[in-house]
Amino acid sequence: MCYLCTKFKTMSYKSRIADQLLREKLEAMGAVLIEGPKACGKTTTAVQQAKSIIYMSDPTKQQQYKQMAQTNIRYLLQGETPRLIDEWQEVPQFWDAIRFEVDQRQEDGQFMLTGSAVPPDTKDIHHTGTGRYAWLTMRPMSLWESEESTGEVSLSDLFSAPDSIGASNKMTLSMLAFAVCRGGWPKSLQKKTEKAALLQATEYYKAIVNSDISRVDGVRRDSERAKRIMRSYARHQGSQASIATIIADISTNETEDISDATIDAYLTALRKIFVIEDMPAWNPNLRSKTSVRTSDTRYFIDPSVGVAALGLGPNDLIEDLNTFGLFFETMCIRDLRVYADALDGGVYHYRDKNGLECDAVVHLRNGSYGLIEIKLGGEKLIEQGAKTLTSLSNIIDTSRMKAPSFCMVLTGVGDFAYRRTDGVYVVPVGCLKN
Repeated sequence: MCYLCTKFKTMSYKSRIADQLLREKLEAMGAVLIEGPKACGKTTTAVQQAKSIIYMSDPTKQQQYKQMAQTNIRYLLQGETPRLIDEWQEVPQFWDAIRFEVDQRQEDGQFMLTGSAVPPDTKDIHHTGTGRYAWLTMRPMSLWESEESTGEVSLSDLFSAPDSIGASNKMTLSMLAFAVCRGGWPKSLQKKTEKAALLQATEYYKAIVNSDISRVDGVRRDSERAKRIMRSYARHQGSQASIATIIADISTNETEDISDATIDAYLTALRKIFVIEDMPAWNPNLRSKTSVRTSDTRYFIDPSVGVAALGLGPNDLIEDLNTFGLFFETMCIRDLRVYADALDGGVYHYRDKNGLECDAVVHLRNGSYGLIEIKLGGEKLIEQGAKTLTSLSNIIDTSRMKAPSFCMVLTGVGDFAYRRTDGVYVVPVGCLKN
């Protein structure tokens, strides 16, 4: 085993939900592509299972690797397996070479590829990878992975609709505000002070607007415009804001008219580097002919990016609970996505033309699903959330699809997790796990 593999495995490592997913995919497929934003822990997670590594970002070897990739790329694939190619997108030719090598070896678990961006040039990729590659998306750490959630309530268990649940919430309002602003970045958890931890998100945001948004595809983009777009995106977290809405937000500071295509190009770049991850709409079978709105819901991959874009800190959120609620929702969506991945499911949003809306629907591949409303806290908001969930449940045509496995109000503050007399679960996010 290589020295670097041993070194990174001996460092302090917090277990990730992706660890088991990666093991399963390596057992089933010849290669696994691990995607996700910078600094979310892709490489560190892959190293735990790697037997040999190539770091394409190593400045002392990068040019040598790129030249070898042009003349003898198969040589770079030799080594103990699983072999990790880190930041593979620097040499897109790896994709087809690994596909060919997997075919030749006829063995699973041969390669892992990690990348924090979609390759800027795909002309050298000629095959889809179907049958050879598995895909794994990693996100910043959930509260369960960062050891801030007690994990006493399992999302998986809720699908079996238990008659009762019980858990105590240890997260206070100030703890939640800090977690939102700090984000789920593994490095931020290693910092000795809160100030140092919060600075990670601020510097991450600066790197996005100053360099990453242009480096992703080699198209030079204006950093000030990128800042304005990200601020607008942050203000519209959890909504279906149109590009026209974003243009209206930023137009007063633009020296020239800006087109839909320009905004779309900036947003596409942010998706390619996994900064934003919008949520698709859920389309259930309904008893009525109610029209379901299908626009995606706007979200950052982690709430800390949006908070940094607006220049806010934990105290700002506590003093403005409406804004706090928006970013609390983004954090909950991040965690639900991480947990749903472990259950072979996805997270969706529901909204119809009559204004009935559900913040999140966790839908598993077996057809089971749960309805979730997200509320920062307070009995009045919890009651509103429960009524919304009941209303949506009542219009689902259960002769054409399953009834919801559970309805849950996911909260921030609150002492306990419990099941209401109407069957709706009330669960603080500080008690939840996959």
